[in-house]
Amino acid sequence: MTTDPRETLATSPMSVLQIAAVAITVCLNGLDGFDVLSISFAAPGIVHDWGIDRKALGIVLSMELVGMGLGAILLGGTADRLGRRRTLLSCLGLMSFGMFMASRAGGVLDLCLWRVFTGAGIGGMLAATNAVAAEFSNARRRSLNVSLMVTGYPVGAVVGGSVAALLLRHGSWRDVFEFGASATIAFVPLVLWCVPESTPWLCQRQPRGALVRINRNLERMGHAPVSALPVAPHGAQRGAVADIFGSRLLPVTVLMASAYFLHIATFYFILKWVPNIVVGMGFTQSAAAGVLVWANVGGAAGGAAFGLLSQRFGLKPLTIGVLVMSTALVIVFGHGQSGLAGLSAMCAITGFFTNGGVVGIYGILALAYPPYLRATGTGFTIGVGRFGAMLAPVLAGYLFQSGLGLQVVAIVMSSGSAIGAVALMFLPVHPKDSAIQPGTGNRILT
Repeated sequence: MTTDPRETLATSPMSVLQIAAVAITVCLNGLDGFDVLSISFAAPGIVHDWGIDRKALGIVLSMELVGMGLGAILLGGTADRLGRRRTLLSCLGLMSFGMFMASRAGGVLDLCLWRVFTGAGIGGMLAATNAVAAEFSNARRRSLNVSLMVTGYPVGAVVGGSVAALLLRHGSWRDVFEFGASATIAFVPLVLWCVPESTPWLCQRQPRGALVRINRNLERMGHAPVSALPVAPHGAQRGAVADIFGSRLLPVTVLMASAYFLHIATFYFILKWVPNIVVGMGFTQSAAAGVLVWANVGGAAGGAAFGLLSQRFGLKPLTIGVLVMSTALVIVFGHGQSGLAGLSAMCAITGFFTNGGVVGIYGILALAYPPYLRATGTGFTIGVGRFGAMLAPVLAGYLFQSGLGLQVVAIVMSSGSAIGAVALMFLPVHPKDSAIQPGTGNRILT
């Protein structure tokens, strides 16, 4: 047979292996959510044991974001050059090593170092998981599966926060990192068994033994083998990082990175400042933590809802609409609520749309680049966005410090989503260039 295996996978129902691979990407993205919220839970114990001030603690908390930004930019391209599977396994190794060593840290300096290590692994893995979720899906379910993958973040935050709280009740902050290292390393055998190398990547990069590996994948998915490799597109063998800045993809790269950077600043304003804002309204720290959990619950619901809607509506207009709603809800959040129930509900609804916007951008990224540049483009966008995540709490802090009230600060911070929506309006859509060739349903972008 000479049927293109990408066409076969795009048009056939998803096999058990494909479903398992996508499910693993959801869990791997959940490790990011666990890591972000668990360090927040561990922070009081670190302050108590070492007697550090808030300035030093702020540095510790930001190191993971530095690592994620660097890892996404530097390691994202590795998934395009060496393969999705190798990158996932390497990043899991980095993450587990960083978390374990963080549990053994004796001071701020070495804890910062291991947090950068952990963050770098997460950053590289996020770029690879986006590609895996897209490439193990058929055309009909691709946007839904990428959305579910991104939804793993708030789910991991909720579950991770609960586990961290339980561990801290009976142990120390070091136990949180030990648990994270154990949970991370447990995914290595799952990836080895359930995530073979991506067939679209093998078809485009065509490393030695590609045909044998493709036919092995097809057999595990219940399809007939092929007799020859499809013709690889020009430039696929090289797959240089510079290609995402070439004349054809430069507008896509600039607009996607800008939109993600701006919206993620709005997203992290809510994620990082909610506890402090709630305590400032006179509620307890435990109540503030509960409100943050509701923001993540809303985020998980928003991601799932976006995935379902993306099967009926175009990704680009749907994402723009969600970013507009994100802007409006953050402004309404700034108006304040009189009671804890109202605050929780408001944060849940706001999280619904802010995380929905993140999901939408990931979905567009999965189609905006050809497979041999998908992880590189995604990694660059995520890396740039992480610096937006670092900027958001700092900028909000300066605005509060200058004497501005919550309503004004919320209006300023909500502008990230609004300007991100404008950036997406100018995003060029080239269906013939942007997804897994052939037969992939690229029309969902428009």
